[in-house]
Amino acid sequence: MKIVMWIGDEPNQRALVNKINRQFPVNAIIIEKRKSIKKYNLKTIINKLLSKFIFSLPNRTWWILMYHYESKFNSYPNCNQLIVSNINEKRTFDYTQKRNPDLILVSGTSLIKETLIKINPKIGILNLHTGISPYIKGGPNCTNWCIALKQFDKIGNTIMWLDKGIDTGGILTTEVTKFNSTDNSLLKIHIRVMDHAHDLYIRSIKSILKNKTHNIPQKDVGKGNTYYSKQWGWYQNFMVVINTKKMIEFIKYDNLTRSEIKLIPLPK
Repeated sequence: MKIVMWIGDEPNQRALVNKINRQFPVNAIIIEKRKSIKKYNLKTIINKLLSKFIFSLPNRTWWILMYHYESKFNSYPNCNQLIVSNINEKRTFDYTQKRNPDLILVSGTSLIKETLIKINPKIGILNLHTGISPYIKGGPNCTNWCIALKQFDKIGNTIMWLDKGIDTGGILTTEVTKFNSTDNSLLKIHIRVMDHAHDLYIRSIKSILKNKTHNIPQKDVGKGNTYYSKQWGWYQNFMVVINTKKMIEFIKYDNLTRSEIKLIPLPK
């Protein structure tokens, strides 16, 4: 099976590529190194100052999380690579077509446009969403959204077939992340979620290789919300700081109340 991966250039994505490559040799990687274009106004400046100096836990946790994966996976596996500034460049299309993949795996890129989706490899294009679709979608981080909204039971991961929407593709599988009493900090919660995401992706590939798969429309599963990075500000950071303590208590006493959400297990 020929695998091509489209990924963002962050240590957690590098960790994912290495983990997958250990079990299913990756033919080629296309790495999106985005150029940051920042626009500032008074509101964004206030948000950044409060988030950096007062309610800094979510941002600080993310950087430590990246260091955690950087220390374990400081290089990409030895395979074909292409670096682009935007995943939707024509070079991505041409390079992928040349590799003639059976399966494309996506994680951490900008929103994929329809031009790339039309490549249509033999098996398909899979996407990793570190949230449970359709209930929690979008960005910048669905685990933090769940904590900020005090919806601890919706923390988990989704493997879906890629479409042109934001985390809206047909679902292969969804799982909640299982925590234990050692997950006693926001950092440990994030590590647990990310490692679970990587493991679920690998198990999904194994399932596909056994011709056991799902493609369930999200409208048949339930309704949820899509959150956007522009909605995330100092108040959400503040709620993460407050609610992380509550979540740790719930984990400690195994008291995570489950709401009526429908999960899609991997086919057996």
